[in-house]
Amino acid sequence: MASSVAPDKIIDSPRPGTSKKIDFGRMNRKAWLVTALLVLFQIVAFADKAVLGLVASEAIPDLGISAVEFGFIGSAFFFLYAVVSVVTGFLAARFSVRWIILTMGVVWAVMQFPMLLGGGAAILLVTRIVLGGAEGPATAMSLTSVHSWFEPRRRALPSNLVAAGSTLGPVLAAPALAWVIGEWGWRWAFGVLGIVGFVWVVAWVLLAGDGPYSGHGKHGEDGVHAEPPAEMDTEDVDKQKPVALWRAFASLTFLAAVIGGGSNFWVQGFVTTWLPQYLGTVVGLSLPQVGTVTTIPWILGAIVLLFLGFLGHRLMQKGFDSHRSIAIPFGIAALVAGVCFILVQTASGVFAVALLCIAAGCSLAYPMTASALTFSVGKKQRPIMMATLGGVASVGAIISPTLVGWLMTRAGYVSPPSGSELTPEMANNMAHGVHQAFTITGVVLLVGGALCILFLRPEALGRKLQAGYSK
Repeated sequence: MASSVAPDKIIDSPRPGTSKKIDFGRMNRKAWLVTALLVLFQIVAFADKAVLGLVASEAIPDLGISAVEFGFIGSAFFFLYAVVSVVTGFLAARFSVRWIILTMGVVWAVMQFPMLLGGGAAILLVTRIVLGGAEGPATAMSLTSVHSWFEPRRRALPSNLVAAGSTLGPVLAAPALAWVIGEWGWRWAFGVLGIVGFVWVVAWVLLAGDGPYSGHGKHGEDGVHAEPPAEMDTEDVDKQKPVALWRAFASLTFLAAVIGGGSNFWVQGFVTTWLPQYLGTVVGLSLPQVGTVTTIPWILGAIVLLFLGFLGHRLMQKGFDSHRSIAIPFGIAALVAGVCFILVQTASGVFAVALLCIAAGCSLAYPMTASALTFSVGKKQRPIMMATLGGVASVGAIISPTLVGWLMTRAGYVSPPSGSELTPEMANNMAHGVHQAFTITGVVLLVGGALCILFLRPEALGRKLQAGYSK
C-alpha cells in the first residue's frame, strides 16, 4: 500500500505482468499537482455559475425579461445537468477521465462567448442549458480523478480541497467580475470567463494525467483480486467487485445522499441566481459592495470544507469509517445552515447578513456526500455513483431559482424598466418573497442533514452489496 512506502522509494508496479517501477516521490508530487489543477477546475466551474447573479441587475432590464423569466434561465443551467452527469459517469468507467475533463473545459470556455458577442435572452437560455450540461459532471469527474491518485484512507483531504475550489470560484470571481461589469459592461463578464477557461484547458493538456488507482478501461483492476472481507474495511473499498448498481441506487444510503446533496444544490441555485440582487435591492449595497459581500459565504464554505477535510483525514487515519469521518460532519454543517436560514427573517441589519452568510457557507459542502458514497462500491463504479448522485441531487438547483422568482412575483414584485429606480414598495415585496424562500430552504437543509447523519453509511452498504449483489 502506498502509505507504507517512503516517498522517495522506488518499488515494483502492483500490476501483474509488467516490469515497470513506480517512483512514489514523483507520484506524490504529480498527485498534488493534479489536485491543484482540479481545484482550479472547480473554481472556473463555480465562477460560471456565479456570473448570472452578478449580471442580474443590468441584464434583466437590458434583455427585457421578468424576474420569473430570469429565475427560469437560472434554473435552466441544471436542465441537462442530471442527464449528462449520469451518461458521463458510465463513460468514465471505461475511458480516461483526463480526456473527459478536457472536453468539459473546452465546452465551458466556448459557451461564454455568444453573450459577449451580443446574444439576447434566447441565446442566454441556450448557452446556460449547454453550459450546465457540460458542468454537471464536474464534481464527480474531479473527485474521480483525484481519487485515482490517493489510496482510500488518504482521500478525505484532497477531496475536500477539490470541493473547496467550488467555494473559491465565486470568492475570486465576484469582485473581479463586478469590476469588469463596472468598467466594460455586463457582457464582458462572460468573455473574461471564456478566456480564463481556455488558459486552464492548455494547462490541463500539458500537466494532467490519470493516477495509479484509476478504474477506467479494461485494465483498471490494479492486479488486486482478493475476495472482499466479511466486514468491509475502508482500506479495501477499491477491491470490491462490480455490483448491480440499481440495488445501490435503491438503498437508504443513496437516498440520504441525494436529499442531503440536493439541499446543498438548492442553496447553490438560490445563491448564484438571486443573492446578489437581494443584497443590492433589499440590503441596499452598491455593485462593488455586492461583489465583495457575496464572497463571504463562499469564503466560509471554503473554511468549512478545509476544516472538515482535515477532520475527516485525521478520523480516517485513526480507523474511523466514512460515515463518522465524512457523512456526520456534513450532516452537522447542513443542520447549522438550516437553522440559520430560518432565523434570517427574524433578524435585521448586520446580524441578518451574518446569519445569511453562515447559512450559505455551511450549505456548500455537497461534494462530501459524493466523496462518502464512493466508499460503497469499487473503483470502476465510483464515477457512476458520484455522477448519478450529482445528477439526481441537482434537481434542487432546478427548483430553487424559479421558486424564489415565483415567490417574489406572488408577493407583488415587478422588475422596473431599464433606467428606472426600484421603489421601496417593490423592495419590500422582494424581501417578503425571498424570506419565504429562506424558511423553505432551512427546512430542506434540516431534513437533508438529519438523513445523512442517520443513514449515509457507505461501508455498510458496500458489505451488503458485496454479500448479495456482486457480479
